[in-house]
Parts: sequence; C-alpha cells; structure tokens
Amino acid sequence: MNGTKGVSVERTDEEKRLVRKIDLFLMPSIWVLYCFSYMDRTNIGNAKVAGMNSDIGLSSTQYFLTIVVFQVGYVIAEVPSNMVLSRTRPSRYIPLLMLLWGTVAALMSLVKTPAQLLGMRFLLGVMEAGFSPAILFIISTWYRRHEQSKRFMAFLSAGILSGAFGGIIAGAITDSLDGAHGIAGWRWLFIVEGVATVGAALVAPFLLLDYPATTKRLTPRQRELAIARLQADGITSSGEHGEISEVSHWTAFVHAVSNWRLWLLCVGYMTIIGCYSLSYFNPTLVRGLGYSGAEAQYMTVPLYMVAFAIAVPTCILADRIPSYRPVLATIVLLLGSLFCALTAGIYAYIPRYVFLCFINSAIWTANPLALSYASVSLGPLHPETRAISLAFINGMGNLAQIYGSYMFPDKDAPKYLTGFGTYAGLLAVGAAVYSCAFVAFRRSPFKARM
Repeated sequence: MNGTKGVSVERTDEEKRLVRKIDLFLMPSIWVLYCFSYMDRTNIGNAKVAGMNSDIGLSSTQYFLTIVVFQVGYVIAEVPSNMVLSRTRPSRYIPLLMLLWGTVAALMSLVKTPAQLLGMRFLLGVMEAGFSPAILFIISTWYRRHEQSKRFMAFLSAGILSGAFGGIIAGAITDSLDGAHGIAGWRWLFIVEGVATVGAALVAPFLLLDYPATTKRLTPRQRELAIARLQADGITSSGEHGEISEVSHWTAFVHAVSNWRLWLLCVGYMTIIGCYSLSYFNPTLVRGLGYSGAEAQYMTVPLYMVAFAIAVPTCILADRIPSYRPVLATIVLLLGSLFCALTAGIYAYIPRYVFLCFINSAIWTANPLALSYASVSLGPLHPETRAISLAFINGMGNLAQIYGSYMFPDKDAPKYLTGFGTYAGLLAVGAAVYSCAFVAFRRSPFKARM
C-alpha cells in the first residue's frame, strides 16, 4: 500500500507513543470546544428560568419553537458542512464555524421579541451544525475500532460536564450580573458565554489536528503509521492520495443514502437523541420538584455527574468488547425506558429526582455507544461517503429533537406524563433497533464502494 509499505500495525511502543500524541493534541481540544458548543445551544433553558420568558413575552409554545428552529437549522446544514469538511483542513474549518456561532450566541442578548429570538436560534443552528458531525468524522479517521467508544465518551463527556457546570456558571452569571449596566442577568448569560466561545475559536487553529495523511503536527513516519493503523482495521482516511479514488459530492451522497444499513442506524440514533431534548427541560423539571431560581439550576448538576460516573466505565467496557457495543446499547436503553416508566407513575420528589439522574445516565451512555458503533460500521466506506453518513445519522438524531421538544408543555406540569411515557416508548424502540442491527450487520456489514 502506497505510503505504508513495511509499517507494522501491531501495538508496539512506537504506536503507543503515537496514540498518546494524537490524544494529547486532539481530545483536549475537541473536549473544550464541545463544552462551548453545548453551553451555547442549551443555555436557553437557563435563560428561561432566569426571567427571559417574562421579559420578552415568550409563551410556552414559543419556547418549544426556539428549540425546534435550532434543530431545523442544524439538520439543514449538517450534511453540506461535512461535505466541505472532508475536502478541507479541520484545523481551519472548525474554528471558523465556532467563530460564527459564538458571535450569534452573544447577539442573542439583544433580542426583544419572540420573533427575534426564533430568528437567532435558527441562525445559531445553521452556524453550529457542522461542529458535532465534523468531530464524529475526525474521530473515525484517527482511531481504530477498539479505541473509539472511550474517545466518543471523552468527547461527549464535555456535554455532560457542561450540563453540570453550565448550571453553576449560569447561576453565577445571572445572580452576580443581573442588573449590571441596566442589563438583565439572562442577557449577560448570552453575552459572557458567546464571547468566551469567540475567544476559544481564535485559539483552536493552533491545537486541532487535520487528517492522518495531511497533518503537519506529526512526522512523516508517524503519518505513515497513523494511516497503517487505520488500514489494519479496514478504515479509509481522507488525504490518502493514490489509495482512494476521488468521487463527486453527488456520488458520495447517493452511495450514503442508498444504503439500507445507514437508515437502520439513523432510526436507532433518533430514539436516543429524541430523548436528548430532556436537557432543555432539566432546569424546569427540577424546579417542578420544589426548587426555584438559581437553586433549580444548581440542582441540575447531580443529574449530569451521575451520568458521567455511569457512562465512562460503560464505554471503557465497550472498547474491550467492541463487537458487543449494540448489545450494551440495548441494555442501557431498556434500563432508560424502565426509569422513564417509573417516573411517569411515581410523583414523590426524591424518587423522581433519582429517576431523572438515571434517565439522563441512560441517554448519555447510549449516545457514545451508538456513535462508536456507527463509526466503526461505516469504516470501510469512502471518507466522504462516511462523512455524509455520519452527518445524516447526527442530523436525523437532531431532527428527532423536534418532536422530543414538545413532550414537556407547561400544562403537563408537574407530572409530565406525556413526556416520560413517550420517552419510555422511544427508548424501548431504540433497544429493539440496536438488537436488530447487531444481528443484521454481522450477516451483511458495510462494504467499500468506490
């Protein structure tokens, strides 16, 4: 194979050093960037409990629409963005996206009407859409099959901890800056977090890696080894000139969407991310358990800390038994379905709070299991086809948040039977889908198609 002949792909000391170097550059960078991404998309929930609704006259239905229009913008832009990414330098493209969405996030502080907020949320979705699918593709082009679950978990842990500490940060900002210079606390929340995102975007180009064959942060020998590692697992990588024939954007798109396996992965992921909308309502749900104001925001922290404590060891286990990732996902989703059903039937404050912890844990644990399973399953595909496929999976998952966002209207408070009952059903369906995929993909896996 061109550029990799004679390179050993056994787990040598040289490879271990290479993996440590890749981790050192890649994982902290994307972790920090995802923290900003997650805070900027979900701080609307913190702004809601800090008084935004009453200040601009936002109704319950209009709040749901702010979540929906973000997802619509996100879904529209994801696939085109990953098409561009597969042929550009991630170390330049991702910071550009970040600069754009950070600016929009900060400008949300200026909204005065629900219509303005809806417009800004749609724009935020479009600007931020390329980030998550870009990271999914980058991880799939740097790590082998048995290395991906814990890396996806490391990436997504930023969302978990952002959800946890985002509540603390939001509470601190809205408490300490409310009324400063005549500006409401929730407006300061958008300003501070948006400006911080722009600052991080300016630093990101100096930290991010490009692709194994093109990055300038590795030596020629390390680039050869990085490519050989992937080829040992049958994973294609961008930039391998002479190894992978170029295909047009349209051909790659058709190859992706015409594969029935992709749509099975999409349906499974939609059941998980449809329930992901719970993150937008955690402050509201916790407030319904008897907490208020900043206290409600602080009490969301344990929901995410428990999720982190459960998700990390589960993903480490998944990398030790990579062939059984969908089995682990099935078990996790069934447990999540059970806790949703219990929450729909038990209304005492303490049990409900405990159940919320485990529902969040099931969603956050199933997410990296599903992504790593999709990534390794798609490994043999042409890089651009894989990039489009991962964007489709992520996009369809975000599309599912549209209906997930309507499951917790204020009129259902404090029981929210519709929401928890629907989530119980969704997670059960997800368990069935991943069970089917486990059997089907063993018999008929993804295959390279040039």
